Amino acid sequence: MFHLILKHRKKIFLILPCCLLVILISFLSGNAFWSSLHAESSDRQFRTFTRSLFQTEVSANTISLHYTLRSPSDYGIADIPATYGSLSSDPVAAKASVRNVLSSLQEFDPDTLSSENALTFKILDTYLKNASTGTDYLLYQEPLGPVSGIHTQLPVLLSEYSFYDTQDVETYLALLKETPSYFDSVIRFEQKKATSGLFMPDYQADSVLDTCQSFIDMGKENYLVSTFNERIASLDLLPENKKDSFQKENMKLVTEEIYPAYQNLITAIKSLKGKGMNEQGLSHFPYGKKYYEYLVRQTTGCNESISRLRLMTRAQILEDLSAMQKVLFPADAALTQASVLEQTSPDSMLDDLRSKITDTFPEIPDVDFQVKYVPESMQDYLSPAFYMIPAIDNLTENVIYINNGQTASGLNLYTTLAHEGYPGHLYQTVYFSASEPDPIRSILDFGGYVEGWATYAEMMSYYLAPLPKTEASLLQKNNSVILGLYALADMGIHYDGWSVTDTVRFFSDYGINDPNAVQSVYKLIIGSPANYLKYYIGYLKFYELKKEMADALGNQFSQKEFHRAVLDVGPAPFEIVYDEVEKNLLN
Repeated sequence: MFHLILKHRKKIFLILPCCLLVILISFLSGNAFWSSLHAESSDRQFRTFTRSLFQTEVSANTISLHYTLRSPSDYGIADIPATYGSLSSDPVAAKASVRNVLSSLQEFDPDTLSSENALTFKILDTYLKNASTGTDYLLYQEPLGPVSGIHTQLPVLLSEYSFYDTQDVETYLALLKETPSYFDSVIRFEQKKATSGLFMPDYQADSVLDTCQSFIDMGKENYLVSTFNERIASLDLLPENKKDSFQKENMKLVTEEIYPAYQNLITAIKSLKGKGMNEQGLSHFPYGKKYYEYLVRQTTGCNESISRLRLMTRAQILEDLSAMQKVLFPADAALTQASVLEQTSPDSMLDDLRSKITDTFPEIPDVDFQVKYVPESMQDYLSPAFYMIPAIDNLTENVIYINNGQTASGLNLYTTLAHEGYPGHLYQTVYFSASEPDPIRSILDFGGYVEGWATYAEMMSYYLAPLPKTEASLLQKNNSVILGLYALADMGIHYDGWSVTDTVRFFSDYGINDPNAVQSVYKLIIGSPANYLKYYIGYLKFYELKKEMADALGNQFSQKEFHRAVLDVGPAPFEIVYDEVEKNLLN
């Protein structure tokens, strides 16, 4: 009945110096900064504080800045040197930084703020408290993970780095020169992990090595060359001789800076192979279970215990299985699934989805989107699909990447595009950004909300596809069950210490008897702890909230107004999302 498919869709997030919000505290806590606020109202003081926080954080690395803002000068940011930042491995300094910002935030009384600012206060307060906990486990983080590692994300981010003017080109080229020093900081971080007994297992190191070597092997055909030339060509006001000069410099930097940086990383990882002390889940590390508990809270935005999340997941799997058993599987269902929409282009699918959601989802501004494809040489190392987040002051440019090596056509592609596009990531991002929230919220990562919403959108898309309702229900619930099994496996591997054998046995209980596929899932989960939970638990939280509101409102319940209430809150911890939605719909 079930087919084990490795689904790892994602938004491409910015590569920050580390996964924590670490701020330049001296800038925020100086006497001049605070004295300038005394004469302002509470709301003006608060927005001045968050604006300064935002300016400092996005300026910390050039990629963050460029992907967040098209026009930094409009936000008071100018003359920032090209930098990637660096990876911090000092938990004491990181904790002091976060606590200092938290202390500054708590100078404000949320009861004196407007509803919008009070909401931002609550979200930022929760985020910083969780970040403070995370500093205790700084070296447990993995910057070279299989799903969103620096070595795989960086080339994509560079290839999509927009050129609006000559200054952007010059900044980009200056950034390429910084790649070796940035990779050196990654190497130092991995060396520190190794000396602390926290280095990755050999099979994960081999995956990193393969990815890096494949990237180097592209040579002059690398997409960092071809995409650069395409972007340069679009600058109409740039003289041809200048374009040619820039193209030659880019080629030189790719071969003399980027490739050597990747080669140095290969050499370093090879030297560290064999120093990984654990080939299983986080619970086999000292304090690994505590780290996993933190990671699940941070990743999902939920405060529930692992035991509670496991119960929620099992209950939903049973509900889905029960519903599936009541539906007679049509004899031609497999054929229908394979052939439906088979000849439809991704652009047409996105247009179809956009037109069909108008009755149940609120409107968003018209924006353009572009579908691109992952280079064949990188298909084995990147997600089946991903959405590139646009700058908050330039929502018109939206890019969805499809990995033809991992994403099928037909219905599978249709639901994937619902996840990445309408009414998933693209739709949610544009809706929230169009509401002009406090800019600080654009750089806070709440994966449970973001991926949970996109997974919820994906599940709904089965009922938008040209399928009989019974078949749509069957296929949707089958997808939900598979994601639920991944979530249970994630908790079993990292919290309960499951071995590969334990994991094979678990999946076999549900009729999945492909040991090789299960071993691939096991390795992926080892390298990306809690990643599946943000998809599935996030989806469950939205699904449960929807049921609660439908029960409470009865005939007055409107899907469109429910979606509007959820989207109006924006990315946030689910405790806050629930409070805000209940307040908006029930009061």
